[in-house]
Amino acid sequence: MAKYRTAICQMDSGADKSENLKMAETMIDEAAVHGAKLLVFPETVNYMGRHPREQAEPIPGETTGFFARKAREKQVWIVTGSFPERVEGQNPKNTLALIDPQGNIRCTYSKLHMFDVEIPGRKPYRESALNTAGEEIVLADTELGCLGFAICYDLRFGEMFRLMALGGAKVIFLPSSFTRETGQEHWEALIRARAIENGVYIVAANQTGEKYNMNAYGNSMIVDPWGRILARAGDEPCCIYAGIDPGYADEVRMQIPSLKNRRTDVYNISATKVRT
Repeated sequence: MAKYRTAICQMDSGADKSENLKMAETMIDEAAVHGAKLLVFPETVNYMGRHPREQAEPIPGETTGFFARKAREKQVWIVTGSFPERVEGQNPKNTLALIDPQGNIRCTYSKLHMFDVEIPGRKPYRESALNTAGEEIVLADTELGCLGFAICYDLRFGEMFRLMALGGAKVIFLPSSFTRETGQEHWEALIRARAIENGVYIVAANQTGEKYNMNAYGNSMIVDPWGRILARAGDEPCCIYAGIDPGYADEVRMQIPSLKNRRTDVYNISATKVRT
């Protein structure tokens, strides 16, 4: 597959959807000028406020329509970042879309893993009370190669990334809204580990800024299959860029053949639902 330039558009999304999409439009225009062919946005791209369920929308809908128009206008691929997708009779799904340069929605992916935690002495947090979990791993066979997708907390589930690599993914996109507290300790370590152990590029777009309920870490990064950080943002909204070479993933997998050397006679990993 041909090499291409990717961009992460690190945003400070707030509670005004129209302002968030204006910010995204400015970033798309900038990234296109810098030669990016595939742009990636963070989790909660279009709304980061107190009432996400009220902002849920269908697919196709306002947000995918906006990104489709910009993709056609600038002739770029866009990983939209995630937003609340309306689900009849249920809580919204936390969903992203991949849009091609003709404005077509090539696939969608809904966050699989819900952050539900109960710590003695603290107030429980249940993401599953607000969102409906997705039900399948998603891979997209495209003109840019096989692409994989995960969202934020999914990063902590290594088996999911292994399955995407085994399914052919050489680049995995990770829209996120990691907090400053966990991001300082875990963000880089987890991203580089997922890249190294699977021989894949990880393109991790994070939110930044003070939100109504937390501080987002920023530090979006693009990591290559050897685990090298090719580009890293700070804590301000910005675009960062790096080249993607799918053939380099093959080279790394030849040098460190961890996918090939697995002991499937002793253990195995499988999925019941993988959509390509």
